[in-house]
Order: sequence, then structure tokens, then C-alpha cells
Amino acid sequence: MKQFKLPDLGEGLQEAEIVEWFVREGDQVEVDQLMVSVETAKAIVEVPSPMAGLITRCFGRPGDMLHVGEPLVGFEGESEDHGTVVGNLGSASGNGGLAAEDFHIGASPSTRDFQPVRAAPAVRVLANQLGVELARLKGTGPENLITERDVREAAAGDGTDNGTPLRSVRRTMAKNMARAHAEVAAVMIVEDADLHRWAGGARDPMVRLARAIARACVAEPALNVGFDGKRLSVQPHSHVDLGVAVDTPDGLFVPVLRNVAERDPDDLREGLARLRRDVANRSIPPGELMGATITLSNFGTLFGRYASPVVVPPQVAIIGAGVIRDGVVAWQGQPTVHPILPISLTFDHRAATGGEASRFLKVLVEDLEAPD
Repeated sequence: MKQFKLPDLGEGLQEAEIVEWFVREGDQVEVDQLMVSVETAKAIVEVPSPMAGLITRCFGRPGDMLHVGEPLVGFEGESEDHGTVVGNLGSASGNGGLAAEDFHIGASPSTRDFQPVRAAPAVRVLANQLGVELARLKGTGPENLITERDVREAAAGDGTDNGTPLRSVRRTMAKNMARAHAEVAAVMIVEDADLHRWAGGARDPMVRLARAIARACVAEPALNVGFDGKRLSVQPHSHVDLGVAVDTPDGLFVPVLRNVAERDPDDLREGLARLRRDVANRSIPPGELMGATITLSNFGTLFGRYASPVVVPPQVAIIGAGVIRDGVVAWQGQPTVHPILPISLTFDHRAATGGEASRFLKVLVEDLEAPD
């Protein structure tokens, strides 16, 4: 049997959950025919066949978690290694095969720095069958390698219910948040934006927020950088690619609105609508979930004034926008009621100073307060 193993999904990701099989054992498939969809790091990816042939085995069922390098599909024929990198699987095709970038997926730039637990493929399969979370184990083998005995002892446990393991989106979110909490020196600063000059009313601030963030990044570029905490180095960005946090029943998605500083309001509005639609339909291309240089969390569509949103490395800043409310303010020496938008800025103090963050927030608020 020729085995096709779970491909390298890019960005340092090492596992995927089977969502749906499009083929069955005994099916005859062609090159590039879709075989299975898998979910990892907030994206669902459809995996094509690297060759034409008869499928003799499908490894795993929907809901099963597989790791890179573990068998995914068995084809009729003698044993042969067909590779584990999606972009290198086209050798049997006459059309030049598949491009690796077509399947480059990930949750966020931070995922490339994760190191997977050390365990042999057979041990991973056993852990999946027994419902053991490898990340919780301390390996007793050489260089902390997790062994079969470690897995079986963990499975035996004390007979108590350890709860339901996190999957897919929520699993990735948990890892990202844990890493951010451990690494980032987070500092928060807040201010209110008075929106009474908006001629069209202050009901849908997303486009104005995107524009204001872009202008603040231009005025104070120290917050629109990538920071490498291991090398203590900063990588400036030439564009402002805004991650937009989107809440869904499946977990938090952060699609990216590209080059916001160079786009007009109508283009931004259309781009935001498309991202939201694609997230809702779970049809968003994997590449649209990667590469944000700074992030916006508009939790004001739900509830709350201020927050301390979490900065996910290598980004160094995230902006939180609360609920727009009517507030009493002093205007021209008199109390009056204006629409107020509360803004929170969390920044990584390893990479940016308090002065840089204050100047950034000042430009952002002043741009929000300007007339349409």
C-alpha cells in the first residue's frame, strides 16, 4: 500500500482535525481530486489527491485529530513515500503539480514559533485513540520523548472525567493566548473619542476606525512592527494590514484587511463585509487569516466600554473599541450630550514606549473626532 501522509500545513502547524471525507475506501480517484477537508488554526482546508489510483484505506474519521507525517490515505500499490508537503505532491501530475502557497494556512503569525510535543507517529495515534492530550504529558524517553507507556499510564489515570478536549479554533486560541500571556509585557492605555462631528451619525464606526488606525500607524510607526522576542529585534512594516477580530459560535477568527492606509472608504466597507461573510460561511481563504500587522477588536458590537485585549506576537499592539454611548461632556463651557466611543490600546512594552503608545492613541482619537 502506498501511503499519503498528512501534509505540512505551513506556519509551524503540526495537527489537523478531520472534518469530512469526500472519498471512500474502494474509490478510484484522479490527480487533484478532493479527498478530505481538515480544520486547523481557524481554517478549513480541502486536501487533494497527489496521484491517480485506487483508495484502499482512509485513516481516521470525522472528529479525529491527526498530526503531520501520520498516514492519511492508502493507495493500492507497493509502498512508496509521496511526501508530506502539500506543495510537493504534484510529481505524478502532468500539469506541474500544486503550488505550496495554495495551501499555506495558519491562525496568526505567532503560530510559526510553536514547537510540537515530541512523540513518534504511532504514539500520537495511540494517544488519539485513548483520548490523551499529549501536550499535558512529560515524556520519560530520551530528550523528553513521550513513549507509549507514558500515554497508557495517562489514559489509566484515576478514573475521573477530565472534560472535553478543545478542538480546532478554540484549541488554537488557547495556545495563542497562553503564549501571549507568557511573553508579552502588556500595558493598556484608554481614551474616549467624541463623535458629535460625524454628519452621518455614529452607528457604524468600523470604516472610520480602520482609517484612524492606519493614520496613527503612519504618524507613529513603532506600533506597526513585528517584534522577535527571542532575538530582540524589530521588523517595520511598509503596509498597515489590519486584523479584525470576529466572534463566532466556533471561536474567534481574525481575518486581515490588507493595506488599509491606501484604500478609500467604499473599498474598506466592501472588504470588511466580504471578510465577515466569508468567516460566517467558513469559506474564508487560509491566507486571509495570516499576516496582520496590528489588530482591532470591536467588542462594542456586543457589550462593554473598556478592555485589555491580548497582543499576540509578533504584533505589538491591539486596539479595542467599546460600545458607543451618549455621554455628558463639557462643550464650549457648557454640559451637553455627545456620542462617545471608548478606545482601549494594549501594547507590548518590550517593543514600544509609553510615549510612542500615547502619541499613537492621540492621533487615532483625533482622527475619529474629525468631521466626516
